[in-house]
Amino acid sequence: MIMTSLHVTLLLSILLCSLVTGLLFGFAVVVMPGIANLDDKEFLLAFKRMDEIIQNDQPLFILAWGGSILSVIAALILGTMNLAGVQLYLLWVASALYLFGVQLPTFRFNIPLNNSLQNLQIHSLNESELALFRTEFEMPWNRWNRFRTINAVLSVSMLLILLVQL
Repeated sequence: MIMTSLHVTLLLSILLCSLVTGLLFGFAVVVMPGIANLDDKEFLLAFKRMDEIIQNDQPLFILAWGGSILSVIAALILGTMNLAGVQLYLLWVASALYLFGVQLPTFRFNIPLNNSLQNLQIHSLNESELALFRTEFEMPWNRWNRFRTINAVLSVSMLLILLVQL
């Protein structure tokens, strides 16, 4: 098999999107269930601490997350120029799922929720305020994370199928 720039870009997209998918999956099935039994204050503090690592520009996270977006866009451009039929359709659907089903909800829903938590003065809230904020945070965050996880798994699966076909 001759490795073209499309092959290399697809491999890179699969690698980086898989890392993002694993992170989302890990939050869905381990992290969030793991902190779910904490009391409201402990839950909010724990999530805030984890998010601070990301918000403080953790370089490997930025490389994987930002690189996944750029590599999918690059693969989409190269694929549009070089593929046809079912292969092009697979690439377009996989890219749309990733960009609009993973990245868009992240920027539209999960990041604003994270930012609201980062701005929260947790230690100054009473128990009812903590419970209310947690409810307004946890339920939508988990819903959108499950949505992102499903789309990420589908997208990576389609990219893998496409790579095998090439």
